[in-house]
Amino acid sequence: MANTGYDVVVDVDDDGDLGRTDLQDDLEFHNSTFTETTGPGRKPISSPGLPPPVTASSGGGGKRMLWTIDFYAQFFDVDTSAVLTRCWAALFPRANFLDVLEGNPDLYGPFWIATTVVLILFLGGTISDWMSRSKDVPFAYNFKLLSGAAGLIYGYTLFVPVALFAILRYFGSEAANLLECWALYGYANLIWVPVALISWSPIDILNWTFVAIGFGMSTSFLLRNLYPVLSATERQTSKILLIIVVALHFGLALTVKFLFFAHHSPLDPDKATPVDGGGD
Repeated sequence: MANTGYDVVVDVDDDGDLGRTDLQDDLEFHNSTFTETTGPGRKPISSPGLPPPVTASSGGGGKRMLWTIDFYAQFFDVDTSAVLTRCWAALFPRANFLDVLEGNPDLYGPFWIATTVVLILFLGGTISDWMSRSKDVPFAYNFKLLSGAAGLIYGYTLFVPVALFAILRYFGSEAANLLECWALYGYANLIWVPVALISWSPIDILNWTFVAIGFGMSTSFLLRNLYPVLSATERQTSKILLIIVVALHFGLALTVKFLFFAHHSPLDPDKATPVDGGGD
């Protein structure tokens, strides 16, 4: 019998007689080795905002709840080779960055890039502050530079993509993906690492040049990858959104310049409040 799951063995004697029909003695039932195969795996259906956060692709197939570590661990599921490839593609773009992500945007690279930028901005701003002081003025670390860098970089990288995603969804763009927006802005921050390393020069025009180069490269990277998503909205809306993206990024570049590499940072308490050099 086909596809019954059992093999039946019947003994027949030489005379062609089936002999006894005692099933317990003459019929042997064997477990079939037939195993049911399933069709090709299907990707779980997810909203365009986030990758599939509900089902686990491996390791038990249980649900990943919002309050569990596994839910957030999937956003950091990327190896070093992939992160380096994405960093290189952000600095020297040859293809659409969304194609480089291959449908697996991560938060690992954006988080560590933002953290590196914060630390280097603090270091570069401290060196710039030290070089602008007179030798007879005692120097002290200004940790307001560190908190200012953290608030600026983390805040910009976290909230601007969220606002952009919300606006795109409001205007009916189905191509908007929050995790991809975070990845784009996170990897776009990579250019500020070399800029911060060389922008503490006492020659102010050089600092302006380096910051302008960083602004130009990161803005072109964002526009190149955001334009297909923004163009999914109405033409007038997409133009306004492009202007907003450029304006916000220009504001970031100016803030970096004036807070960390201007030699007259508003975060420096000694320069914000002039010290009276007179007597008693």
